[in-house]
Amino acid sequence: MFRPLELYIGLRYTRAKRRNHFISFISLISIMGVGLGVAALITVLSVMNGFEQELRTRILGMASHASISGYQQPLVDWQSTAQLAMQHPEVVGVAPYVAGEVMLTQGSKVSGAVVRGILPEREPAVSTVGEHMRAGSLQDLLAGEYRIILGSELAYNLGAHVGDHITMVTPQANYSPAGVLPRLRRFQVVGIFEVGMYEYDRGVALVHMEDAARLFKLDDAVTGVRLKLEDLFQAPRVSRQLVEQLGGNLRVEDWTRQHANFFRAVQTEKRVMFVILTLIVAVAAFNIVSTLVMVVTDKQADIAILRTLGATPAAILRIFMIQGAMIGVLGTALGVVGGIALALNVETLVPAIEQAFGVQFMPADVYYISDLPSRLDWSDVWRIGVVAFLLSFVATWYPAWRASKTQPAEALRYE
Repeated sequence: MFRPLELYIGLRYTRAKRRNHFISFISLISIMGVGLGVAALITVLSVMNGFEQELRTRILGMASHASISGYQQPLVDWQSTAQLAMQHPEVVGVAPYVAGEVMLTQGSKVSGAVVRGILPEREPAVSTVGEHMRAGSLQDLLAGEYRIILGSELAYNLGAHVGDHITMVTPQANYSPAGVLPRLRRFQVVGIFEVGMYEYDRGVALVHMEDAARLFKLDDAVTGVRLKLEDLFQAPRVSRQLVEQLGGNLRVEDWTRQHANFFRAVQTEKRVMFVILTLIVAVAAFNIVSTLVMVVTDKQADIAILRTLGATPAAILRIFMIQGAMIGVLGTALGVVGGIALALNVETLVPAIEQAFGVQFMPADVYYISDLPSRLDWSDVWRIGVVAFLLSFVATWYPAWRASKTQPAEALRYE
């Protein structure tokens, strides 16, 4: 005979056909509710993980892991600073830069921008902008030629294309007998980049560092030196060590200070979504209560017969705990499988839905990221599965306890 007996009867009740078909329907709804909640939770957390990874990749692809600049003044002799920084074992790339705010004009169109002066041969060591060129290349920036590379959205707003000439207006002024005049310089557009992040595509332009230094009257100085680290999560520690190593009137910053709000916001939103969707799973799990209450009512005679045959209240309790747990296991398993499948294919499904219905869920001019990334974290899957099962198991306790308190004589009186 099958042992243990409670497991056999519990499994038997789970798959048995009932006289009351409504109970079977409610059981199915309970399983589907738990499954949908678990699948939604896995998918949402995977999307949040994808957003965090995509934000980090795009932000740090254009920005830097750390930077060294002069304290309230330009950085003189950047070569020595870069050489000292490269001696740190965590630093794998160094590149100088000149940065400033300007106005760009073409015809009647005007747009503000941050212009960044770079050395084309050094820039790939600290950023990935060269990998996102829609037209031209970083090597097209030549010293003294006054050439410029625009972000795709910035070029669109100016109506500029490769080969066009635009005018750059700087905050510095020229003094002449005619009065104070803004400093103007014509630049030729030689390239367009698109990193996929609106903030950079809309507001950043690249020029040769020597042209930028000449434009902002920095002579041989630069704004600072950008660093790329072996492990970007070690940026705070490396920054502190560089401050001690370099000394002098220098300022060292890292990405955790410059962009911390982005990643804190994503983490906070992820926690909030986990709590909200866990409550949804809890509501679905506690539907098991109503299901098992009806099952217990339907099985009053069976419970009475089992009790008269010698089954203890604890055995009755375990029978219905097993049945409720099976509903939770089935719902959780279906949810985990569905959630994993959806999380792994969301980047394909969302564009297909957008194309089919002619809509765009995340316009690029509103959101930093215009697509829907996804990264499945198996630790999230295990945590969600365990939480869903525990909630389902807890929900079975009251109906099972109520069944164990059934009195045989009272139950058989009306049979």
